[in-house]
Amino acid sequence: MDRVDFKPTVFPALTRGDTDEAADAYAAAPLLNCLLREVAEPTPEPGVHRLPGGGALLRVRGTRRPVEPEVHADGAWRPLGHPELVRLTADELFRATGVANTELAAEMTGSRDVVAALLRARARTTPPRDPYRRSEQSLILGHPHHPAPKIRGGGPAADWLPYAPEAYASFPVDLLAVREDAVVEDGDTTALDAFGEAPPGYRLLPAHPWQLALTRSSPAIREAFADGRLLCLGRTGRLLWPTAAIRTLYAPDEDLFVKFSLDVRITNDIRRLWRHDLLKLRATDAATAAAFVSLGGPAAWLSDRGYRTAAFAFEELAVLVRDGFAGHLLPGATPLLAAALVEGFEGSPLDRLTDPADWWAAYLRQVVPPVLEAFARHGVVVEAHLQNTVVAVDAQGLPVQALFRDAEGVKLLPGVTREAGWERLVYCLVVNHLAELAALLAERFPGADPWPAVRAELLRHATGGDLPEIAALLTSPTLPGKTNLLLRWTDADGADARYVPLPNPLATS
Repeated sequence: MDRVDFKPTVFPALTRGDTDEAADAYAAAPLLNCLLREVAEPTPEPGVHRLPGGGALLRVRGTRRPVEPEVHADGAWRPLGHPELVRLTADELFRATGVANTELAAEMTGSRDVVAALLRARARTTPPRDPYRRSEQSLILGHPHHPAPKIRGGGPAADWLPYAPEAYASFPVDLLAVREDAVVEDGDTTALDAFGEAPPGYRLLPAHPWQLALTRSSPAIREAFADGRLLCLGRTGRLLWPTAAIRTLYAPDEDLFVKFSLDVRITNDIRRLWRHDLLKLRATDAATAAAFVSLGGPAAWLSDRGYRTAAFAFEELAVLVRDGFAGHLLPGATPLLAAALVEGFEGSPLDRLTDPADWWAAYLRQVVPPVLEAFARHGVVVEAHLQNTVVAVDAQGLPVQALFRDAEGVKLLPGVTREAGWERLVYCLVVNHLAELAALLAERFPGADPWPAVRAELLRHATGGDLPEIAALLTSPTLPGKTNLLLRWTDADGADARYVPLPNPLATS
């Protein structure tokens, strides 16, 4: 089977070294995906869609990552630059909803400018040698169905670029000391004490430098510095590096992940460690960890062991401790971020394939069963989207293990209804995750149909009676697609998921 090198055909400006043109293409693709999924109506002509609010015709090339948008006006097709595409989207959404939103329009423009800054930074930086780090720090496109996936709070690049995973950043973190009577913690946070040494009567509290810069002048933190409840101890001697999540850092010397609050909007939400999430964290994580232990297979859960913070700045200074790979990763296996497999990075095992069938079957065997079994046997809804899934491969690049993370995104039954939990599982696992990889494989290997293998893997779990939902999933004409564009336009909470029906390839495979 012949393989197609997809990247130059999607973003040709990259091959010419045209940063601005490439940034436009990177920013337009996810915005177009949102517009076509949530608003536009297909026409009989391939690649042509009607925008129902204003009646305009929109034409794109490509399906997985649409490019070269054009609008039909005055009897001819006219190319749409990124600014024109943003204006067209804003006008269409205003017509559709009756709501104006200048903030999102600015975010879409800002996201494009972030991409340009990242591309310029990468051009003068050597990629990391470690393949896992390279995968976590590879995501220039980011979420393929979000209108502004790379927004960084709207500040100048100098504020955020030193902490950007896509620019291959690594940096020391700030070390604070919190007086013991002001410390709040839950779970096992002892690993934080390895970052430095606090003076007597204080506890160590690592802080993300960007977050500390954003919050240091807040009245509560300023007062705590003034009265001695909070001290600055300098910075760590060792470097940590940011994962794709930006605010989650990996400490390679300690083999530990630490997740911080970050008062910056990234995709749908301000990325704080919110009090209500932290207060239920241990119960959620414990249930999830227990579920994975009971599964008995190679799949692993990277546990959120606990958090530490200051009572006077509970959310602003919170830091969460997450398991590293020790005790979880199979010997000799190399972990890789699933989202990076979709976007592409140097050293991806997909670049070695000439026929994807065996690789895809192995991938499905590792990723699908633990998610389904955790739901069926324990009522745990793992948020198994691309950025929460790490796939470990052997020396030949064959998937041998899946590792999942982020208790904040986990839902437990009966805290949510079984119906709502299953819908969330299907969106995260099938639509956000497997459908993206399936589309990539179909694009790179013309003639390949990845969906029969997905159907077969799901059918293996349909016979025991624990998952009656699978039969309906395999016959349903539609799948749930999250409406990130409309969520942001109407300024809904990011957790308030709303879905539109998408054609279900499982029903026809």
